[in-house]
Amino acid sequence: MPTVNPVLLSVLFAFAATAVCCPLLIWGLKSLKLTQPILSELPSDHQAKRGTPLMAGLILFCGIAAPFLVHTSPLTGYLGAVFLLFSLIGFLDDMKKALFQNPSGISARTKLLFQFLFTAVLLYVLYSYFELSTNIPVTATMELVLPVFLYFSIAALFIVGSANAINFTDGMDGLLIVVSLPTYLFFFAISEQPEVQLFCLTMIASLIGLLFYNLYPAKAFMGDTGSLAIGGSLAFLCVMEKVEILAPLLFFVYFAEQLSVILQVWYYKKTKLRIFKMAPIHYHFRLKYGWSENTIVLVFGSVSWACALLCYMLWRYVLVT
Repeated sequence: MPTVNPVLLSVLFAFAATAVCCPLLIWGLKSLKLTQPILSELPSDHQAKRGTPLMAGLILFCGIAAPFLVHTSPLTGYLGAVFLLFSLIGFLDDMKKALFQNPSGISARTKLLFQFLFTAVLLYVLYSYFELSTNIPVTATMELVLPVFLYFSIAALFIVGSANAINFTDGMDGLLIVVSLPTYLFFFAISEQPEVQLFCLTMIASLIGLLFYNLYPAKAFMGDTGSLAIGGSLAFLCVMEKVEILAPLLFFVYFAEQLSVILQVWYYKKTKLRIFKMAPIHYHFRLKYGWSENTIVLVFGSVSWACALLCYMLWRYVLVT
């Protein structure tokens, strides 16, 4: 009798558990009235989403639980811890939003404090127990050699900044899921570590399972519970796989979203005028050009796929021999 590949079994479990259990989670969130408050500045079609269950990102724990069925190891546990800790920050934020129906959630200072604290601990563990190199490869034959303290400082800023940039991308139905799928696939393609490959595959499977309920019109929002966890895990994967030099291209969509917010705030403070109709920039395309949410998701997702493919080519022919 043929045996089933355990990796395939884990991936199928992640997808099936997410797809099957998500309706139950949505029912529970509705029953507890844990729903998404909507910013008053958003257009009428967004106002119609008031009352949509929040924190559906909890279902993504199927994705990080599945690898333990196949390959329990310290690295598997580490990847799960990264996801869990960043998800915890998002969960606290979502709970305040839902309980008080306040779109602001916990303060930005509190979120950043927890993010830097968790990042510092996780980087220390990665350096001490998983032999993280503090050098940054530029080509196959050249790398930046940095002192430990300087590298840690840069890496912490990069991880927290990237996690928040990815979090900004979660503003429309299905947007972050569609944009993050090729990013996880990139890390699966370049990694030589079975745990990283399995983590990426099960995350992809779980995200696809959630996508059935998150596409427009979304039956539930993943919330910061999911988006910050995705952001933290992708940022740490970038550091673990030593492709920091590719981050501006690989994370292009996420950084564009974050940069639009920074520019909007800076320009408004100086001139009391706005560069964009609304930031992050996906709202600008909705309000100024009238793009539908599905069009924005398709365009942004296509850009993310193109960036991931270009990064793979650069990694294959520039970063490795």
